Amino acid sequence: MLKSNLKRTLILAAAVLVTAAASAFSQETNEAELLGVLRSDATLQEKSTACRQLVRIATKESVPTLAGLLGDEHLSHMARYALEAIRDASVDDALREALGRVQGQPRLGVIGSLGARRDAKAVDALAGLLRDADAAQSAARALGSIGTAQAAAALEASLPGATGGNQLAICEGLLRCAELLAADGEDAASQAIYDRLRGLADAPPQVAAAALRGAILARGKDGVPLLVQAIHGPDYALAAAAVRTAMESTDAEISDALLAELPKASAERQGLLILALADRGESRVLPIVLRAAQSGDGQLRILAFRALKQVGDASCIPALLDAAAGDSAEVSQAAMESLESLQDKSVDGQVAAELEKAQGKMRLVLLELVARRRTAAAAPALWRAADDTEPAVRAAALAGLGAVLETADLPKLIARLADTRQEPEAAALDKALREVGLRSADRNAVAAQLVAALPTVDGSVQARVLETLNVIGGATALEAVAAAARSSDEAFRDAAFRVLGQWRSADAAPVLLDLHNGASDERFKIRAIRAYIRIARQFDMPAEDRATMCRTALELAGRDEDKRLVMEVLLRYPSEEMQAIALEAAKNPALKEEALLVVMGMASKGINRAELGRALAQAGQTPVKLEIVKAEYGAGENMKDVTEILRKHAKGYRILFLPNASYNESFGGDPAQGIVKQLKIQYRIDGKEAEVSLSENAMIVLPLPK
Repeated sequence: MLKSNLKRTLILAAAVLVTAAASAFSQETNEAELLGVLRSDATLQEKSTACRQLVRIATKESVPTLAGLLGDEHLSHMARYALEAIRDASVDDALREALGRVQGQPRLGVIGSLGARRDAKAVDALAGLLRDADAAQSAARALGSIGTAQAAAALEASLPGATGGNQLAICEGLLRCAELLAADGEDAASQAIYDRLRGLADAPPQVAAAALRGAILARGKDGVPLLVQAIHGPDYALAAAAVRTAMESTDAEISDALLAELPKASAERQGLLILALADRGESRVLPIVLRAAQSGDGQLRILAFRALKQVGDASCIPALLDAAAGDSAEVSQAAMESLESLQDKSVDGQVAAELEKAQGKMRLVLLELVARRRTAAAAPALWRAADDTEPAVRAAALAGLGAVLETADLPKLIARLADTRQEPEAAALDKALREVGLRSADRNAVAAQLVAALPTVDGSVQARVLETLNVIGGATALEAVAAAARSSDEAFRDAAFRVLGQWRSADAAPVLLDLHNGASDERFKIRAIRAYIRIARQFDMPAEDRATMCRTALELAGRDEDKRLVMEVLLRYPSEEMQAIALEAAKNPALKEEALLVVMGMASKGINRAELGRALAQAGQTPVKLEIVKAEYGAGENMKDVTEILRKHAKGYRILFLPNASYNESFGGDPAQGIVKQLKIQYRIDGKEAEVSLSENAMIVLPLPK
């Protein structure tokens, strides 16, 4: 038995070794092939692809070839992308060597790669570039990424006298050094950098804030004095930065310090401190927050309400309700959001009890609140409020019932349909029915209850029920609306067709076909086929099903304008099958122009583009003699001449295919950044002149000259 197990183990080991050797051989072969591409006359795209593939498999054997591309304006980026992934010191040697010989954008890229690889040997060379007008900022950020004490010293030495973007880049590099030094356990060096930047008289605001943050966090509990100093200091931005830092710290002393300083702070700073303590989950701040919530300072009150979302409990309800019922819309909204967020288990019971006795505006506030919180305990009070003499109260109560009721209570809501007709009460009832139905585990049962109510209500209410059935969905709802579409009552039938035209699922398609085929009234046939086409256009379905629907719609639609809607569906979902349908439709003289444009549009998306000429010829479209006279792209005074580019892509048909869907890419840049641009083309077709203006990135189709 032992010999058998040993034999099996040896066989498995041999198999693993063979597989590993085969894998290594394959990797070497692939790497060699890819390097061969880089050394050949392959296209730029092919070489870029080779670099991208080398990222996964390259070894030190690839370094010389990739390093040779570092000065190439077009391939330097991709070469560095591959080099950065190789774990071998020869990469760093090659990058340092390239630093002295490449120029322009490639040199900036090499600098970035040295930083990304944290090459400590590159510090001296990078430090020498900190006074270089073109490379200083890249060098500063690279030194920050390296993050050694030597790199930090080089950055500090260059800080005096630095201004503008160079100063900001050096500061960013120093901040990064401080982070890395702290991560390496060099806390004193890290703190020294933060303090140096805090003392910089003309430091950019973001640098001052970041330095303060680092200085506080680096000191732990010993950072409290810095925190307190910033809180009471003259600079609000630094005070806010200190408070945000307090939210990050886990030291208990921070909470004690914030609480101690809270009574001494101005109303403006109190708001910041309250938010910080609430964010830290400090329940001791609750009494102070409640006092702030009743302050005469509106902004402080709003910040207090925001803090109560995290530290509030049922004791906050009276103050929050008073604020929610107050005159200030902003304060009222903040208080309501806090009430909605309270997590104390006793809150819902207290809110329900308050609703029982509330009057006037407070009653409306509580009705909205129980709806937001879905307070089931408030259901009895909601039912009573639903019969109130005030329409606004009834509407708010119905909204609350929709939020809290279960399916078993649905009949009581449905019974109100016959007597609830006026807006906004009717809208609230419909919304409540839909919410309860959507929460139900059996939507078909809900739909059945609604269908049973249809004979008991008049026409306007019936139309509302049909719309609710659309929201509920399902087979029962669809069957009921389809039956309504066959009704002899024209108004009821009209409402049903309107609902089917907005049906929310693709299962209505067969129903619409049946209605189209069975309708004697041309108006309803048109509405049915248009709704059928809408389903083909909007809903997810297998490609073959969509194609079948398009063919069917083209066969059944009686009007050319409806058939043109199918053309839009074809273009939206390009495929070989859809192109075939478009070519077939092009045989109809009334659809020929639209169908050919669809074929052209599909070709621009890669569908049968190589066979476009043959396809257009089969459809009766012959080539034209096309001449691009002049073409400009841009906006206002920022227009770029793109005549030669368009001439290159003019192939004898009225559609031009650019190499990229983006005009900016195809035309070599954006001539008017942030502005909607136009492409203006002057051209001749068969000797006749014309011009056209196209919106940015539109398909280029040239109208026939008149």
